[in-house]
Amino acid sequence: MPSAESNSSSSAPGGDAFDGDAPDLPEDAERTPIHPPQEAEGPPEFVPDYDKPDSEGLHMTFDNTVAVYHVVRADDPFEKAAHDVFAYLQEAQEQFPDWPRVLYLDIEGHRREEDGQFTEDFVEFQQEFLLGALGTFFAALAMPLVNVVNPGEQRNDVPESLALGPPQQ
Repeated sequence: MPSAESNSSSSAPGGDAFDGDAPDLPEDAERTPIHPPQEAEGPPEFVPDYDKPDSEGLHMTFDNTVAVYHVVRADDPFEKAAHDVFAYLQEAQEQFPDWPRVLYLDIEGHRREEDGQFTEDFVEFQQEFLLGALGTFFAALAMPLVNVVNPGEQRNDVPESLALGPPQQ
């Protein structure tokens, strides 16, 4: 492997930066830059800071994400909860086009008396509707069942309407 030679070497005040040959490495050692070059294309890596807002609605956060916070009330049926979250999604895209969005969700009630677990409707609401249908429109989702970061790119082609059908058997 060819080695780069330099007539000058410098060191940062703490001795962290080094320009030139490192005397303590064997000649055939792989040399890796301290700070690898950044790729020119593609979105920056996004890891949200899960910091739920104090009130419902849309909030611009310190890391330039749009926090979408919704509370499903004990008397809200699945359909109302779905339409409420969808309306927030549309509003977020209209007000902050293509900005990373994080959904924060709380659910009041909707739990079985015998074991305190979510009712079937609200397990389905979180797993199938939010993760399965709307999940790609968010960079991350923080819900009672799970917190997840979207492994792909956030979609920004938010549909104009939401059509809910009867549950599949």
